[in-house]
Amino acid sequence: MLAILSPAKSLNTNLSVDYSGTTTPQFLDQATKLAGLMREFSPSELAGVMKLSDKLSALNAARFEEWTPNHEVDGLLPAIFAFNGDVYRGLDVQTLDAGALARLADSVRILSGLYGLLRPFDALRPYRLEMGTKLKGKTIQSLPDFWKANVTSALNDLLIGRPLVNLASNEYSAAVDLKSIEAPVISPVFKDLKNGDYKIISFYAKRARGLMARFIVETDAQSVDDLYSFDYDGYTFAPAFSNPDSPCFIRDPEAR
Repeated sequence: MLAILSPAKSLNTNLSVDYSGTTTPQFLDQATKLAGLMREFSPSELAGVMKLSDKLSALNAARFEEWTPNHEVDGLLPAIFAFNGDVYRGLDVQTLDAGALARLADSVRILSGLYGLLRPFDALRPYRLEMGTKLKGKTIQSLPDFWKANVTSALNDLLIGRPLVNLASNEYSAAVDLKSIEAPVISPVFKDLKNGDYKIISFYAKRARGLMARFIVETDAQSVDDLYSFDYDGYTFAPAFSNPDSPCFIRDPEAR
């Protein structure tokens, strides 16, 4: 099976990783076009478009100004190590063994506002460009529309004979034409007990998506039935809350 993840807003810019198998992103021409478009925004304009503080808008304006398509240079982190958010803390890639890392390269892809679709070990230049960013007045206004055809085609090329596990947020999965995916699409749901009811709690759900990606590569899960065995961090499959396309996993955080 193939799992898709959202990226993270924050990056591990000071992390050093001993990894020599970095790959080059597939859609560099398109990313270069987007980086050039973003370079047209001043820091103050970027703050408005991306809803950033002055400090973050200045940082990201400088990143776009310095961005080049050359990704075959030392010092660029692989995407799976570069992103630093709840999903990636759940995945905890630095503690995976060699076998799981090898399966990760084949079984996980990351959706990206700038790069479209990233393999786990694609080299990454620091950036911030969320998929939901509205680029009013520019030739490209909708990033999901810009990416949808390429991303959907690339996923279909990878999905022959295996399901797609959608672990991305709605913002990022909008860059995939899910109705045109030529394979079963499974979108797991994670709920935690709160005030006597099971609810989707954003912080926990994001981390659980990373945990499920870890489960897939550690157990070499192949089928939807394999997913039902997911039990990391106290989650269990809940048939009563599930349907075939959206298996639900529940837990009581206080019972861990």
